[in-house]
Amino acid sequence: MRGNLRYILALVMAAFAFIPYYCNTQKNEVTGEVQHVNMSAQQEIALGLQAAPEMAQQYGGLHPDQKAAAAVERIGQQIVRSTKAGQTPYKFQFHLLADENTINAFALPGGQVFITAGLLKNLTSEGQVAGVLAHEIGHVVARHSAEQVAKSQLTNGLTGAAAIGLYDPDRPSTAASAAAAAMVGKLLTLRYGRQDELEADKLAVDFTPSAGYDPRSMIQVMQILEQANQGSKPPEFMSTHPNPGNRIEEIQRDIATDFPQGLPANLKQ
Repeated sequence: MRGNLRYILALVMAAFAFIPYYCNTQKNEVTGEVQHVNMSAQQEIALGLQAAPEMAQQYGGLHPDQKAAAAVERIGQQIVRSTKAGQTPYKFQFHLLADENTINAFALPGGQVFITAGLLKNLTSEGQVAGVLAHEIGHVVARHSAEQVAKSQLTNGLTGAAAIGLYDPDRPSTAASAAAAAMVGKLLTLRYGRQDELEADKLAVDFTPSAGYDPRSMIQVMQILEQANQGSKPPEFMSTHPNPGNRIEEIQRDIATDFPQGLPANLKQ
């Protein structure tokens, strides 16, 4: 009887995870995709603004070099103005973080974009900076954070249901099965993250030429990251991103697809 009750409770939990996820869908006006999201653009903006100070603090706060920070902001806003990103409700701001040792860039929902001084000092051209920022803008307009929140809620609900359904207090060994279910959930989330990174790369290929930058600079960024990855401590940027070598191939394909007759002349690298 106790086992049947446990299975019923697990099924109810699974239903409560599935129903909100599959009922909340919105069409993304930039990508054209129908996405499972459960928050509005205004909620994304508010969430990003709330989280921004704490995220900056984790990297030593904002960098004191006002000239470098202004250059990052200028390049980022040029991409926003020149692309579909500027037609979205998101309020983009670009921040240079003080951390000189960490190689990373990331975007919070709603348009708060960050790049560390550690990554910036490894970049050798304005086009490379534009490629990094365009990639992060891509995450924002593709609503990857909102998707990840919805997927995380679904995954947590399903793994919780699985844990309840699999666990038997009379058979402690079943706890291992519950742990395995949780691990599967983690792997699913990681896979989604990699797909998001490749989509952000594709959007960066779309955005950079519109802003006057050569998308091939992104290949140079991947080569820089690949070189940095040879050290004893891989850059933080690599912990959630696909292998740079694989991304180079995808970027090359995206450029060839978008510009079959070749790239426009006079793009800034």
